[in-house]
Amino acid sequence: MAIRIKARPGESAEQMMRRFKKLCEKEGLTKDVKRREYYEKPSERKQRALRKSIKRTQQTTDMANGKPRPKIAPKGRGKRPS
Repeated sequence: MAIRIKARPGESAEQMMRRFKKLCEKEGLTKDVKRREYYEKPSERKQRALRKSIKRTQQTTDMANGKPRPKIAPKGRGKRPS
């Protein structure tokens, strides 16, 4: 998965970097690097895949039934019960 960029005539270094970043994003390289930044145990990987598939099926069934998607707050960002 080698990404190569040749300088175009009259192209600045900033423009080349922007083009390179877009190509990396398009190839999914940045997402892969972020995912591999820390080791993920196989059991954690399976749990993440399971949560993703459950969410996907719930969204498709909700859209098929005509229900709007609920807005769910991210975990750990709410007020603590007192």
